[in-house]
Amino acid sequence: MKRSRRTKIVATLGPASDTPEMITKLFHAGADVFRLNMSHLPREKLPEKIEVIRAIEREARRPIAILVDLQGPKLRLGAFAEGSAMIANGQTFVLDSDQTPGNAERIYLPHPEVLSALEPGHSVIIDDGKLRLTVTEVGPGRAVTRVEVGGRISNRKGVSLPHTVIPVPAMTDKDRADLEAGLNAGADWIAVSFVQRPEDMAEVKKLAAGRALVMAKIEKPQALTRLDEIMEVSDGLMVARGDLGVEMPLEQVPGVQKRITRGARRLGKPVVVATQMLESMITAPVPTRAEVSDVATAVYEGADAVMLSAESASGAFPVEAISTMSRIAEQVEKDALYWNILTAQRSDPEPTAADAIAAAAHQMVGSLGLNAIMAWTHSGSTALRLARSRPNATVIALTPKRETARRLAMAWGTHPIVTNDASDVDDMAFRAAKFAVRERFAEVGDRVIVVAGVPFGTPGATNLVRIAFVTREHAARA
Repeated sequence: MKRSRRTKIVATLGPASDTPEMITKLFHAGADVFRLNMSHLPREKLPEKIEVIRAIEREARRPIAILVDLQGPKLRLGAFAEGSAMIANGQTFVLDSDQTPGNAERIYLPHPEVLSALEPGHSVIIDDGKLRLTVTEVGPGRAVTRVEVGGRISNRKGVSLPHTVIPVPAMTDKDRADLEAGLNAGADWIAVSFVQRPEDMAEVKKLAAGRALVMAKIEKPQALTRLDEIMEVSDGLMVARGDLGVEMPLEQVPGVQKRITRGARRLGKPVVVATQMLESMITAPVPTRAEVSDVATAVYEGADAVMLSAESASGAFPVEAISTMSRIAEQVEKDALYWNILTAQRSDPEPTAADAIAAAAHQMVGSLGLNAIMAWTHSGSTALRLARSRPNATVIALTPKRETARRLAMAWGTHPIVTNDASDVDDMAFRAAKFAVRERFAEVGDRVIVVAGVPFGTPGATNLVRIAFVTREHAARA
């Protein structure tokens, strides 16, 4: 299963992609990572869903990453006496701690921590931006607001607070139970919702204890004020543009996307661009031209992965959405401008042996016109260091750890393979060349770069780079 692109595709599973047959079709259409959204997937079904993906993985003999996306806290209104009410622009509307059913003048907000955190001038956004309020006065257990954008307001609608740092952790009791279920079932990545501060990520990483990598979903403006700290503690980032677009001016979201993408690339951490990428394909077999341009922009920026949500989870054309996204990425990566952009954005290597080796390998790729960098890796850090510089060659990650191979399926330009560790330097070079032929990245007479750490099996010990010639013996043994 050789992909002809380096950008990865994340597909969300749901009612439209619920059967093993459909999930198999999505994989063959181009999905590298499957996202399981715990906002909609019952916890008891999680092991069954993961086993379906693992069965596809075994049949295809290609590692597949599984991303379990935690729901996070959900802020919602209480109930109205008549199920809903109409509120008009300019009127006063009160949010309070009184559990009495609401009306056109007030409503119960069952989140005392929110009422205590609101301040005059803060915005309150309801129902994904359909209604907007501004806080004018606060008191014990209540906040008086002015209606900026009115309309019909109804039971249990979601509440967003773009200016308010809410004193609640990103993890609820449900999230902790979902996290443990995901780790026990073999998830490779955990996505954390409602991240506001680096401590939110540190808590999840402590609970995960290395059993999965942890990705921060940047979906709240509050996270942007401490973005560098959040990126530092996270294993990966997701640009959750849908929620960002609700809680901040839409015109600011593209700049935030670029800031997060470039920051993650600088740190060598996978970054996923998500939400509404091919939204029209929920109901149509082809996307709009603007959507094609949107996906292409994320690829040009060097994102590790682009993600489909409702398009693959509940849309009418999930396979077509995956194949369309794959073709867009393939076409962008053929463009000379793509490589000019990646080169211009490349970060200087860190003053470490691993980065020096990665920089040398990158230079060799350019000087010798090679197609593959064979990276022997235990923890995956060698492959991620190589992918960080976005070389014009595939990083073939050879690892004895299946979980490492699966995690690397998220990373740009990596082609993970599970194999026994090398026994010595000659074995390292010989088997690297053999795998390059077997996976159709090299032919007899070609050269490949081999990167490893000596002694073998030592995580983070990248200190060796070598050029290997592909011979007939390698081809015969492939």
